[in-house]
Amino acid sequence: MFKKRLSLYFLITIIGFTVVAHGQQKEPAPYVILISLDGFRHDYVEKFDTPHLQKLISQGVSAKAMLPSYPSKTFPNHYTIVTGLYPDHHGLVDNSFYDPELDLQYSTRNRSVVENPAFYGGTPLWQLVQQKGMKSASYFWVGSEAPVTGSFPDYYHIYDGAVPNEARINAAIDWLNLPASERPNFMTLYFSLVDSQGHATGPNAEATKQTVLEADRLIGLLVEKLKTVDLPVNIIITSDHGMHEIAPRDEAYLTVSDLLKDFDRDKFRFVGNGAHGHFYAQDKSYLNEIATTLSARTDSDKFEVFFKDEMPKNWHYGTNKRVGDLFIKINTEHYLTSSGRKADIIANNEFHGEHGFDPDETEDMGAIFYASGPSFKSGMKIGKFRNIHIYPMIAKILGINSLPEIDGKLEVLAPILKD
Repeated sequence: MFKKRLSLYFLITIIGFTVVAHGQQKEPAPYVILISLDGFRHDYVEKFDTPHLQKLISQGVSAKAMLPSYPSKTFPNHYTIVTGLYPDHHGLVDNSFYDPELDLQYSTRNRSVVENPAFYGGTPLWQLVQQKGMKSASYFWVGSEAPVTGSFPDYYHIYDGAVPNEARINAAIDWLNLPASERPNFMTLYFSLVDSQGHATGPNAEATKQTVLEADRLIGLLVEKLKTVDLPVNIIITSDHGMHEIAPRDEAYLTVSDLLKDFDRDKFRFVGNGAHGHFYAQDKSYLNEIATTLSARTDSDKFEVFFKDEMPKNWHYGTNKRVGDLFIKINTEHYLTSSGRKADIIANNEFHGEHGFDPDETEDMGAIFYASGPSFKSGMKIGKFRNIHIYPMIAKILGINSLPEIDGKLEVLAPILKD
């Protein structure tokens, strides 16, 4: 009898311990899909009446605008979003630049440098979640194709703009349908259609409107497909920058050949076009001559010239060795291009959209931030904020409290999260 009672006691104890232990099990981390609609300006939702995005906004959080980091270019800002660092600190200081130590020029069209981990600093979000025992996935994002600090996302694709947008969405759903042990808690999706059309015809064109509506349809498609997945999924929709219209006026465009015509090209390297450019030189005294000559031009009201230690403080820019020793900033309403391209634009009376400008000066550079899901409050609108702050917020959602050194601050976006 004693043995039976003892056995029963141990059985009850074990069952009780199991129940308590089960009750104390940590809830599984939620899921985050970070989406980029490249070039989607902060006011497109209202300007073009986007029903799917507006519905998502009503159920979640929206910002008046998200301010890109300077320069407001694609590669620096995508990488800022996933590292929480200003471009000056993570190393992608522009879409194109020169690294004097590597003696290499970075270009978005050069696969060998795009996949070279030496160009990328910081700890991308896909690596942060891996370090915490979770999996990550990327259907395109700047930096995901390089083994930054030695590793890639668990699932990733080499960029191919020809991949249909629907295929990217389907891949995300497939990832969420994987077994729990293989399923990524963090994933990125990238769509370029709005940026491409905005450049081609400008932000006010009918063609741009139709492309924005197509992007809106894609978001609606993703939301519908997520209803088939019984998981706590959060959607964060961002863009890297906005878009500003440049009119086809002769005086609006500067050309690289005209800008550099008075200088000895053997004495410096110039990398840039669009809204700015970098001068690199071994002989720093020659940079003084360049700066003086440029400032004396009759069209000097179209640009400003800075030595790298004179950059405006709000840019958080200029300490990195990859930033030019001398830097030219093209003022809003103007743009730097080739002579041939300028001639075509004027001859064809083409309106274009451009970016790269200072987001604190040019409101059209404002990007978007919309978020919806179980971790976010509902129907909340917030003011402008800088894109460095997304990183610590996503980490918080995923239960990651120990972060590398970053520029972003959790307290900026913590109020949009549920307690």
